[in-house]
Amino acid sequence: MWVKKFIKNKFPFILRSKRSLEDQTSHFNAQLSEIYKSRQLRHPNKLCRFGKRVFCQSDEDGLTLEIIRRMKIDHGNFIELGVGNGTENNTLVLSSLGFSGAWIGGEDLAFKIPDDNKRLFFQQSWVTLDNINKLIEKSLDFLGTTQIDFLSIDLDGNDFYFLKAILDNGLSPKILVCEINGIFPPPISFSVAYDPEHKWLRDDYQGASLEKMNELLGLYDYKLVVCNAATGVNAYFVKNEYAILFPEIPEDIADIYVEPLHINYTGFTFPRSTKTILQIIENGK
Repeated sequence: MWVKKFIKNKFPFILRSKRSLEDQTSHFNAQLSEIYKSRQLRHPNKLCRFGKRVFCQSDEDGLTLEIIRRMKIDHGNFIELGVGNGTENNTLVLSSLGFSGAWIGGEDLAFKIPDDNKRLFFQQSWVTLDNINKLIEKSLDFLGTTQIDFLSIDLDGNDFYFLKAILDNGLSPKILVCEINGIFPPPISFSVAYDPEHKWLRDDYQGASLEKMNELLGLYDYKLVVCNAATGVNAYFVKNEYAILFPEIPEDIADIYVEPLHINYTGFTFPRSTKTILQIIENGK
């Protein structure tokens, strides 16, 4: 009886606390949205202004949509390395457009991909230089191709070395998105030392600087076009043949670099439904 009495007495307080937290969360997200928009508008690279969030962490999806629009890529394909639990990443927005793709990552997905699915292939694996290209080749086999339109890599550590290995093996995506260590502005060229056991400890020892990634990708015929203005942690590259489609891009890499802001939206409001994701995977809309 005392339990029921306790709940009855305390429930209004708990409900008020929950509403207060929701109100604070909504206020935080609204303020952060304004900060993101301000960073987009103030940045010298006008391509930043297309940033918006659908399934990504901050504003990457809007950049992806604008880039594929200019390049006239419809119903293409993708590979993403580092997809979390599958509810928030850089390629769900492409899946929603009908793209086919492959995911590679070490975490369990928050949902089960249907066995009869023919649009999305997931390999759960710890990625190293010893298996990276085997994982890519299995992805390409699923997609029935030897080349792809869009590659995203975000593995919180050895990204520079994995990217080099992938490109050395002949993969040449039209668009390439990579996480960068934004604390190092150009011309600082930095990368962590390769370690197959590397685990990010949520500190600044991770990944590679924008300068380092730009040096690497310049060797493979890629042009840096934008870093996402909201957080500054993702850099977009396109093959040089498409560079003419981005006339507003500054010539100086320092004017493309974005100072990092390691703050993202909270997850308390409008939680991601796995039903939405499964609908996208199964139907492409």
